[in-house]
Amino acid sequence: MLKSDPKEFGFNTRAVHAGQRRTNEGEQSEPIFLSSSFCFDSAAQAAARFSGEEPGNLYSRFTNPTVRVFEQRLATLEGGERCVATSSGMAAIMATCMGVLRAGDHIVASRSLFGSTILLFENILGRFGVETTFVSLTDVTAWATAIRPNTRLLFIETPANPLTEVADIPALAALAHAHDCLLVVDNVFCTPVLQRPLELGADIVVHSATKYIDGQGRCIGGAVVGSEAVVGTHVYSYLRTAGSCLSPFNAWVFAHGLETLSLRMQAHCRNAQLVAEWLQQQRRITRVNYPGLPSHPQHALAARQQSGFGGIISFDVAGGRNAAWKLIDAVQLISITANLGDAKSTITHPATTTHGRMSADARRAAGIGDGLVRISVGLEDAADLIADLERAIGR
Repeated sequence: MLKSDPKEFGFNTRAVHAGQRRTNEGEQSEPIFLSSSFCFDSAAQAAARFSGEEPGNLYSRFTNPTVRVFEQRLATLEGGERCVATSSGMAAIMATCMGVLRAGDHIVASRSLFGSTILLFENILGRFGVETTFVSLTDVTAWATAIRPNTRLLFIETPANPLTEVADIPALAALAHAHDCLLVVDNVFCTPVLQRPLELGADIVVHSATKYIDGQGRCIGGAVVGSEAVVGTHVYSYLRTAGSCLSPFNAWVFAHGLETLSLRMQAHCRNAQLVAEWLQQQRRITRVNYPGLPSHPQHALAARQQSGFGGIISFDVAGGRNAAWKLIDAVQLISITANLGDAKSTITHPATTTHGRMSADARRAAGIGDGLVRISVGLEDAADLIADLERAIGR
């Protein structure tokens, strides 16, 4: 438990201690407050809490001590003033959009996004008068051309899912601010261990805590991090009313996940580098996408704005979908599931799973071919993962 400003301490110390407030029971581990509501000393105190004149707990939809531990811990790791936790990563993106946008606004987004994010922008926000223009993640000129007078948000994932393309965050932040826009960065692949977008000029960071923050595939949740003025006011106001809140139990899991996040991310990076280098040597693999490889188009940029290259690899298998499915079906150690960021390695076919609801034209524009396979490299021994892939590729 930190008794002074968390900023005085290192990253790992904050990951273990930030946000914790011990109760009179003197517990070492953060407690789980499984209570839907909280009691007041008087009617006057209840009125003061509800009006905002007095801080404190009201109702677990928007004030819960366990959720607050997770929010404060993640905020200090990302370098933000405020974090709002949500029920999922998609809920975090929705809360951000609903908090800062209105009918008639315009978004410029990378076409290299998680499939559900694209569908959220096109099929749901579009119905309410918010239009989205999709551009190449790495072409800053295309971003500048797409901005309109009513553009409010620039939205990116970096590295992107599933091709691991890397955006120039400072360049896009400068562009956004020159046009009075907000830059939102989905930081799920890197986490604050490897990349801190707010320090690079971004305004808002969103997370699917389901992935690396949990780290063991147990819980669903998300988070939005940024300034008090934007996240603490607009995003929080949406959450308080709309109710896409994080459960206290899941918040407790995520808060403990943050304690080991740095160690795990370093191990994911080491394993992924070894697997990517091995894949690049296989004749049936026509392309390997991993920012840690010198052949990656944004390798130098990733090295400059990230402290590690992450645990996600994608690669093209010669022979298209049939060959990709055959490889996936042949693995024994790696789990066939679309989740990522797990201690257990996972493998999926993006064109028919995570990006399967996109149109064929949209997938082609995003570079997602039928032979593409994505691996989330876990914490097993790298030699065992390589042996599993070698058996699968050889069949």
